[in-house]
Amino acid sequence: MIGPATVFFAGMFAATPPTPGVQTPQLFEGEVVRRVRLPYLLYLPPDYEPGSDKRWPLLIFLHGAGERGDDLERIKVHGVPKVVEREKEFPFIAVSPQCPRWSWWTAEVEALDALLDSILEQYAVDEDRVYLTGLSMGGFGTWAWAIRSPDRFAAIAPICGGGDPSQVHRIRHLPIWVFHGAKDNVVPLSESERMVEALKALGANVRLTVYPDAGHDSWTVTYDNPELYSWFLQHRRSARATE
Repeated sequence: MIGPATVFFAGMFAATPPTPGVQTPQLFEGEVVRRVRLPYLLYLPPDYEPGSDKRWPLLIFLHGAGERGDDLERIKVHGVPKVVEREKEFPFIAVSPQCPRWSWWTAEVEALDALLDSILEQYAVDEDRVYLTGLSMGGFGTWAWAIRSPDRFAAIAPICGGGDPSQVHRIRHLPIWVFHGAKDNVVPLSESERMVEALKALGANVRLTVYPDAGHDSWTVTYDNPELYSWFLQHRRSARATE
């Protein structure tokens, strides 16, 4: 849910005085601040101790379009929240926000950045081990958020998503593992392939796993694979984006 926007007027300037009956060039300058609201599921490892010097890796999960709304139970059906419900010894702090009903993760990147700031302030997170993943709409959101904020993550894993290949130079320093079903008739495999091809042309550390018989649901097998979580934990934030 997006709250009301507050507009601060930085100034209004006219190139020429307005004249009735004639078009004149004018200029408006202002600053818009919006209030955002993102409910989320939070998981803390069993041996997490507030106030301890120990810092934990953080895994952020972005759900698909079908789980939008204001009922957090909906996002437990797939992905990291589903795994956490089953695996009580999950080795990450896990944060799974819920997208507003009529929005998209690609439109909520500023809100996600603010949420991450809040999580880092409140919990014992190792800021060099922040990981991002998402499926379908969340796969698109994973690409978009990483491209907007390339210095925040140690590795990302977009599943059956896509994005703008012309912007991948911003994340060429990131380890990226991409997943897609060959028979996906909702988000074509080509959406992932063109992102991966653009990254490979830049010499990026990217890999693509294609499930030959999978349709749109390429996420169940992915999130059920312990190798994904081991892969995340191999990476720390190091090389920085410069563009």
